[in-house]
Formats: sequence, structure tokens, C-alpha cells
Amino acid sequence: MAKQSELQLENNLIKQLVGLGYQKVTITDGDALVFNLKVQLEAFNNTLFSTKEFDAILNHLAKGNVFEKAKTLRDRFNITRDNGDSFYVRFFNSEDWTSNLFQVTNQITQEGTYKNRYDVTLLVNGLPLVQIELKRRGLEIKEAFNQINRYQRHTFWSNHGLFQYVQLFVISNGVNTKYLANNKLQSVKQTFFWADVNNKNITDLTAFASSFLNPNHLGKMIAQYVVHNETHKILMVLRPYQFYATEKLVNQVATSNDNGYIWHTTGSGKTLTSFKASQIIMDLPNVHKVVFVVDRKDLDYQTMLEFNSFKKDSVDVTDNTQSLVKQLTDDSKLVLTTIQKLNNAISKANYEKSLTHLQDKKVVFIFDECHRSQFGDTHKKITEYFKSSQLFGFTGTPIFKDNASKNDLGKRTTKDLFGKCLHKYVITDAIKDQNVLRFGIEYVGKYKQKGNTLIDIEVEAIDTAEVFADEKRLEKIADYMIAYHNQKTFNKDYSALFAVNNIETLIKYYDIFKRKKEAGEHDLRIATIFSYGTNEDDEDAQDYIPGDQLQQAAEPQAQYKTSHTREKLDKYIADYNQMYNTSFSTKDSQQFENYFKDISKRLKEREKTTFQDKDRLDIVIVVNMMLTGFDAKKVNTLYVDKNLKYHGLIQAYSRTNRILGEQKSQGNILCFRNLKKATDEAITLFSNKEAIEDIILPPYEAIAEKFDDALKNLLEIVPTFQSVDTLPSEIEELQFIEAFRRLLRAKNVLESYTDFAWDDLGIDEQTFEDYKSKYLDLHDKVKNDSQKHKTSILDDIDFELELIHRDQINVAYILQLLAKLKDAKSADAKAQKKAIIDMLSGDVELRSKRELIEKFIEENLPHISDVDAIQDEFERFWHEEKILALAKMCEEEHLDQKQFKALIESYTDYGREPLRDDIFKCLDNRPSILKAREIGARILDKMKTFVQVFVEGMTG
Repeated sequence: MAKQSELQLENNLIKQLVGLGYQKVTITDGDALVFNLKVQLEAFNNTLFSTKEFDAILNHLAKGNVFEKAKTLRDRFNITRDNGDSFYVRFFNSEDWTSNLFQVTNQITQEGTYKNRYDVTLLVNGLPLVQIELKRRGLEIKEAFNQINRYQRHTFWSNHGLFQYVQLFVISNGVNTKYLANNKLQSVKQTFFWADVNNKNITDLTAFASSFLNPNHLGKMIAQYVVHNETHKILMVLRPYQFYATEKLVNQVATSNDNGYIWHTTGSGKTLTSFKASQIIMDLPNVHKVVFVVDRKDLDYQTMLEFNSFKKDSVDVTDNTQSLVKQLTDDSKLVLTTIQKLNNAISKANYEKSLTHLQDKKVVFIFDECHRSQFGDTHKKITEYFKSSQLFGFTGTPIFKDNASKNDLGKRTTKDLFGKCLHKYVITDAIKDQNVLRFGIEYVGKYKQKGNTLIDIEVEAIDTAEVFADEKRLEKIADYMIAYHNQKTFNKDYSALFAVNNIETLIKYYDIFKRKKEAGEHDLRIATIFSYGTNEDDEDAQDYIPGDQLQQAAEPQAQYKTSHTREKLDKYIADYNQMYNTSFSTKDSQQFENYFKDISKRLKEREKTTFQDKDRLDIVIVVNMMLTGFDAKKVNTLYVDKNLKYHGLIQAYSRTNRILGEQKSQGNILCFRNLKKATDEAITLFSNKEAIEDIILPPYEAIAEKFDDALKNLLEIVPTFQSVDTLPSEIEELQFIEAFRRLLRAKNVLESYTDFAWDDLGIDEQTFEDYKSKYLDLHDKVKNDSQKHKTSILDDIDFELELIHRDQINVAYILQLLAKLKDAKSADAKAQKKAIIDMLSGDVELRSKRELIEKFIEENLPHISDVDAIQDEFERFWHEEKILALAKMCEEEHLDQKQFKALIESYTDYGREPLRDDIFKCLDNRPSILKAREIGARILDKMKTFVQVFVEGMTG
């Protein structure tokens, strides 16, 4: 059977959509789109608009970016009609989404920086709200994703920016179909399969269209399940399991008074689900108030930030019990608080009097991570006080009989407290959907038969506290971490947590690392934070405390075990203050809380593009803190020297497995205790016995086999790296790119194992580097061709450059190599020079500097007699070249050099990309509207290239 073409795929889809209730309309270009918009808005608003009135509407629609336009879509616009009347124009009906007018068209052509033709467009009331991009069967779906990104850059902004009203994209090759929000910051990792209520993915395009694109469902998704993230100013869309959980909760509140709980695995976005559920539930007519309850003060703050990012000022943290009582009695529909404050409010007579009028009102309580906070008297008090309340719990790790702990009220499970599980999305579902990563678990110890374990760390069959606490053992573990930390974290590009069994051991570890740092054995930035109380000594680290004396992140009013631990912590905070120029201490609860927040922020903000290396924190040593409820995508490694089990284990491991780009392929877990049995039991409890292989990466040998298969495939296409130069056409080049990319992905995973060694592989490191250079040459060729307006089948290929990562190379490293080259005997000099040029060719960042560094080696280095002068001479050369390059760019583009230089400095210092208007202020003459975008984009590209060559990687 012949492969189905893209055109057949398109025609079949349109036919199906017409059958689902869409009106087919022919729209060939921007003018036809505007004409159709007028007709549809008139029909939707049940009126006619004059040319003048419609021009006012078009001007209003043209304002703002994608994020602002999403708000315009949902608002009404007041126009003054030609006869003087006031009229409110609606663009979309969010309350009754089926009353909107749905159309389908295809092959709309728009002119922008380039001309683009789009595949299938779904119009709602004349506005393009869904764009579908198709690739023929057999091609990677990622290519459709890259095509969308290209359209956003090139043409979506043209023609009044109407295509910036797109809320959702759909990408498909017929076999695999995914949807995503219109958010230019996201990667292909933030694209989702639709699924049924039992988490079975609906991947085929025909089935997807029936389930997701029918007007009733699509209208509801746009009306209720597209979220505006105020922090990042982007659109987000709920994944299928978040949608079904929210629908179940809303339905339960609307139709009954029964409680229930949602089991969604750690890391699957419970906060967004619970926010969306709270938002819809609080608008139900029979609901008086929604109270969202967290169990620790740090989560109170974290959740407030997240809730307010989804809807500005939607909640305010209740600073104390008094402010909680005020919010419960005023007209706030959504209240966010901690379990401790809620307990105070209904227990203490002076507060309780103010709340009596709420006792019979329908108050809905939603508990985050309900297993930690709901197993003492508080649960009983809430249900007895609020007689008409409805309680819902969210958890990633429910309490079952197997992992229930006993307290005064006996062994109680999540079901005992909350009733029926309304929706499940377990860890195996999340890994299958690539919503969280698998774990790469290595048990480090002498029972290991093969590998690079440099030391015997006794982990097998030892269980005495003395052996675990032995300083020699701790020293060996510290050495091991120092030896492998760079490998695990891509040369400190990611951070790690180190979980230890108690404060005494933590103090020993911190002191060992500090001593080794002072001795010059490592340059890791290490911090620690610990609280106090009996749970710190709990070997099994249950991560919840029976009863109501819940551990708080930052309220050290309880005494420390000894004054010694308090003094130690203050010393460690002083080290932190010195490292980051801060001024925290344990003197009062606020100072300590701020210290906790600063550590959290430092780890969380690593994922921001503006993050600077001076703020980097490599390892945080903890006992229990940060092992539950803390999310940072740039944490990819957990070192473990403590006993964990069941939900405590899954929660701790899950700190590492948040999705972030191609490079982060798994969460690394390095166990210095034999937790194999505990890990298998936890996975079996929270998914099933068969799931162990799905959740944990296979052994090193299995990944090495994948590498060998990828290598065999590559060598069939290009037997030597020189063969790449003689590939006859772009079709063969595409085959090489896909084959080498597959090899890169396998190598990226292999390198995270401590067993990794080139000797085990069928290719040596130099040959791999030679192939990599050819791969990067093709990347440069595609980039240059696209800048020259050439179209190519390689345009939408993702080269995944983030996988090409090497030791941090900066100016200091280059100078060391040049000094060696200068000192080398003539026989060695040629080989060293070739090695430097090869290294420059194989590094993504340094390729742009290769030409200049070669020029320095050829023209300047021979005339430098003193090796110690190389640094000064190189800096002088670099500075001169930088001035010449800036002058040349300003002359070519007619830019004011002083103003443009200030713009570049703002970009390099703060990561602030200049607006087009900022660039135009530097020009001698402002360009015409027709030329403005093209000129602005060209100058911005040149500026970024200048920064890449002269600034990035040239410090240190």
C-alpha cells in the first residue's frame, strides 16, 4: 500500500470535520480572512457593521501580543456606532461555547518576513483559534512542531496579527497526533496526546478529531481549560488527565455532597489541576467558598505564587490565623491557607465565634498532598465544625493499608478519610506520556560486580548505626560524589539534593565537603538546611507526621536538639552568606524562612534564560526538607544516604524527574544504601509489579546495545566521517542527521552512568567528534540558507544542540591551550594546533569564534616571545576585533554606534532582548512599515551573532 500523502491526510480531515458540524469555507489569503471575519462576527453578534465600525474592531483586534490577545478574545469591545449608539462586540462565548460559529479552511497563504502557507485552520466566529499542521506518515511529528515555530516568527504577526489569536495547535503525521497551547517558550516536550478517561492515548488523527475537535469539546477546552500564566505571560492548556480530574471534581460538587480524592503522580501538575478545579467550583451557584489547604508554610507561599501566576491576585496568603478568619468571613471566594491556621481558627474560642455563620454553608475544602496533613484530629475537627462541607484531597502517593502508619486513631488510609478515588494518573501513565522522566538508579557499593566504582562503600547487609555513621565511610561517599558530580549534572549545568538520615550525619558530611573544598579537592557550591524535632531522626523518613504537630519549613520556635546543632547551622548559613553576599541567620523565624526561600529560588530559577552562573548552587544537603512538594526542573540528581520507603521514597526520587528539554533524559538517583527492595516495593504499590522496568532505566549494557544499533545504522549511511561531504542530496543529508541524532541521544543517556567508558563502544571518541563536526557543519548550512530565504527539507529538523555539551570552555581554558602550543616543540606543535582547531569545530559555542582564534594563532602567536604575555595579547586582540566588528555592523546597517552598543550591553547584562522600537531608535532613518519587520529581525540576528562571538563563553 502506498504511503498516504500530506494532501490526502488534509482532505480526509476536512471531510471529517464537516461531518462533525464545521462549515467548510475557502480562504486563500489575508484579505479573504478579514472579509470572512466581518461576515462571521456580524452573524455571531446578530448585527451588521459599517466599514468604519469594522475598522475600529480590526484596530482593537490588532493590539497586543499572543497573551494579551487571548484576553481580548474573551472580553467584549465597546464601539460607538455610526448613529451614536454604544454596542458591545463579542468575539467568543465562554459561558455557552456551543453557540460559537465553527468553520474549517485550508492552505491560507500569508506574507510576512517570508511567505507561508498553513495546512488546516479552524475558525471560531471568524478568528483562527486552532491551527493544525500535518506531516505525511513516516515523518517525525517534531517537524510539524518546528514548522509552527517558524510560522510564529515569519508570518503570524502579519495581517492585523489575526493568527496570534490561535489558542491551540495540533500537530500530526496521521499516526501520532498531539496538541499544545500557543506558547513560544515551550519545547516539543510540552506537546500532549489526548486520552480517554482511563488514560488510554488517542493518537490516530481520525480518532483524535472525533474526540477532541468536535465543536462541543473544543469549545469547552478554549472556554475553560486554556490558562493564562501571568508570571511568564504565556498560555497553558490542561493535559487530558487534568481535564478529567477537574470535570470529576466539578461534577461531584454540582451533583452530590460526597467527598473524594484525586491520585495524580508526583510531578504531573497537581497545582494547575487543583487551581482550575477551584476556579470552576467557586462559580457554582450552590458553593459559598473554596478553601485550598496546604500543610507547610513554604508550600503556602509556593502555591500562592503558582495560583496567582494562573490568575492575577486570585489568592492572598493568610499571614496569620486572624487574616484567615477575615478571608473566611468576607466575600473572598477562594482562600489559600495552611492546615495549622485552619485548625487554630476552628479551635480557639475568640476566632471560632466569627465563623459560626459558616457552619451550615457549603464550603469546599481542597487539600494538597493530603496524605501528609490529614491523619490526626484536624480532619475530624473540620468535618464536625463545617457541617455542610465537602472535602477533596490531591495526592501523588496515597496511603493504603501497606504503607499506613498507626496513630492514636488507628491505621487510616486515604480512602478512609476522603472516600472514593475520583481519578487516577499513576507514575507509569506519566512516564508513558513523557510527562515525567524515568529514574536512572545506581546502587553504589562493593557488591557491584563491574564498573567504575572507585571505592568500596559498604551498602550490602550492613544495618548498624555505627557503620553508617563511620567517618571513613562518609569520606569515601564524599569522594565518590566529587568524582562523579560533573558527569551526573552535565558539568554543573544541573543541581542535586543529598538526602541523609539525621542532623548529626548531615553535620559530618557538610564539614567533610568544606574541608575538602578548602584543600582544593573540589569547587562545588554546597549549602544545607535542616529543621528540628523528632522526625529528623526517623530512619524511615515517612515525610508526614501523625497528629497535628506538623513540621514547618521555617518556624524555629521549637528548640534545636542541642545548642551545638543551632550553632553549626548558623555557621553553615554564614558560609552561604559569604558565597552569595546575603545576610540570613536563625535569629528569628522570618530570617530562617527567607534563607529557605533563597535556596529554593536559587534552584528553581536555574531554568530561566537570564540565570547567571554566579548564582549557581550545586548540592543542597537535607534530612527531610525539600524531599516533598519542592519542584525545580534543573535538579536532576539525588544522592541518598538514608533509608526510604513507600511514599517517602517515591516523593524523594521524584524531585529529579521533571521534564526539561532533550538533554535531561532521566532523574539520576545514587543510593549509598541498598534500597533495591524498598524501591521495588514502592513502585509495585504505586503502580504495579510489572511497572518496575517502565519506571527505572535499564542497566548500562542495555543502553550500550541501543548505542551500537544506532552506530550500525549511521555507518550504513556514512561509512566514514568524510563520506558526509559527498552525500548527493538533502535527502541523504537528512538521513545522516537523523542517524547521528539517534546516536547522540543514546550517548547522552550512556554518559550519565558512572560505568561509561569509550572502550566499551564501537567507535572511539575522536571519530565520534569528527562525525559531530560534520553534523554541526550541516546545522550551520541550514541556518545560513534559511537566512538567505532558501527553502529546504532540512528547515524544520531539530538538531538538538543541547545534547552537544562538553567541559565548560572559556577564555581561561583557551589561553591554557595556547600557552602549551607556544611551549611545544615543532613536532608536537602541529598536532596540538590541529587538536585546538578540532576542539573549536566540535563545540557549539566555540564554532562562532573559530575564525578569530585561528587568526590569532596564525598572525599574533608567532610574535609573542613571553608565554606569560599571551593572556594580555589575546585580550588586546579580542578587544580590537570586537571594536572593528561593531563598527562594521553599524556602518552596514546605518546604526548610531553609541546607542547600539548600550543596547547590546543591556542584552548581555540582563538577558533583555531589545524591542524593535529600541533598535529603530539607533537607526539614522526609521524604515517604512513594509520593511520594518525584516530590517528589525536582520539587525537583531546580527546583534545576537556578535554577542555569541565576542561575549558568550569568553569570561572566566
